[in-house]
Amino acid sequence: MGMFDKFKNLFQKENKEEVEKYDVGLEKTRKEFTSKLNLLTMKHNRIDEAYYEELEDILIEADIGVNTVIHFIDQLRARVKKENIVTASDLKEIIVDEMFIIYVQNQIIVNKINYSQEGPTVVLFVGVNGVGKTTTIGKLAYQIKQQGKKVLLIAGDTFRAGAVEQLMEWGERTSCDVVYKMEADPASVIYDGLEKAKKESYDVVLIDTAGRLQNKVNLMNELEKINKVIGKIIPNAPHETLLVMDATTGQNGIQQAKSFQEITNITGIVLTKLDGTAKGGIVLAIKDSVGIPVKYVGLGEKKEDLRVFDIEKYIYGLFKEMDEEK
Repeated sequence: MGMFDKFKNLFQKENKEEVEKYDVGLEKTRKEFTSKLNLLTMKHNRIDEAYYEELEDILIEADIGVNTVIHFIDQLRARVKKENIVTASDLKEIIVDEMFIIYVQNQIIVNKINYSQEGPTVVLFVGVNGVGKTTTIGKLAYQIKQQGKKVLLIAGDTFRAGAVEQLMEWGERTSCDVVYKMEADPASVIYDGLEKAKKESYDVVLIDTAGRLQNKVNLMNELEKINKVIGKIIPNAPHETLLVMDATTGQNGIQQAKSFQEITNITGIVLTKLDGTAKGGIVLAIKDSVGIPVKYVGLGEKKEDLRVFDIEKYIYGLFKEMDEEK
């Protein structure tokens, strides 16, 4: 039994609403990717060089990324040789298996927030402007509040026009307090917020930051200062530093991830607007290129549509139509 059948059997017993969310969210990618894969299988009865070349093109078009695709095809070739696979139809489930393997890479993937055992859990959000950082914070605040936790939002992006107001709006929508100061030094706002979090026994603190990446030196200095302030008030914090990326930006997102990785310790990625792109293969490219797990994905515009990333549901959502053809 291949990975796909295992996932299908598992999800028949699980929360169908959660699986359907991935199904709908990956519809654009699936229509583009799986349809091309099916046509490739019909076109090539036997596996030959022409098959591999066309498969490479399909994977690259899905935004899996050139380096990841080369790695993937090498693994596929090795398995075809080892298992003596000759027909393209037999290879479809192997492709599913190898996609899972290339993401997991024999690691234990932790896709949830690393909550602190003592005092407030501090989550720092970074990312360029326009990726949906503040909206992500609002959606995550809503989810954490639903778990019965006391959540504080800190407006550390003090210079972008409308950033503070946007976070305050999310504070109202989610019934979360917001600490802010207009046009103030971000580190001072964060200092005040964390002092409040300690005194008033908040469970979780979500911190917004500026999204500038044009001048990496300035951003590096700012984040270094912010991290020092956080660590001074709450030892071992931030407990998570999440990089927010827009899935529709494709390979530019990989460069963003690499740039932020040079600046600060990224513990996870939030991939927004995954439902809005036909190039959902970016999930695999990110993990393979920078080694950082995707912790959350945006699969819609509602506040409930930010989901903890699940590689099994992702792959099932990507290949669902393969099951319908059997």
